[in-house]
Amino acid sequence: MNPEETIRSAQVLLVEDSEDDVELTLAALEESRVRMNVHVVPEGRAAMRFLLQEDEFKEKPRPDLILLDLNLPMMDGREVLKEIRENPDLTDIPVVVLTTSESEEDVLKMYQLHANCYITKPVDFNQFTKVIRQIEGFWLQLVKLPPKRGMS
Repeated sequence: MNPEETIRSAQVLLVEDSEDDVELTLAALEESRVRMNVHVVPEGRAAMRFLLQEDEFKEKPRPDLILLDLNLPMMDGREVLKEIRENPDLTDIPVVVLTTSESEEDVLKMYQLHANCYITKPVDFNQFTKVIRQIEGFWLQLVKLPPKRGMS
């Protein structure tokens, strides 16, 4: 294994408009055994600018994983996922839908748009923390992610 790969931090894009959920997610990830940089954007249009490295996000790295809320202002998570999956430079980035919606229609729609998984956010703080740690453990420790390509 290349020494650079062993020290490179995982890049995570958290697309979340709730400040409370952002704080909870960051607190849960803080104790991680994985070195990671978490980038937070509060709405869908900013998420797409981040992913396309446009405007204020020109120097931001391509994420290894996207944690995507559904109910976002301006451009919701459904629209964001649709655009991600339509862009050949972005299709290989895993997208974990992390939302309060338990709607069967939302679950079906997100899988039809090729979400990698759909997780309903627990209301309880301890359960929420446990879920975030499981996401981190699975996607950033267990799973082999695709190599970086395309954008920086």
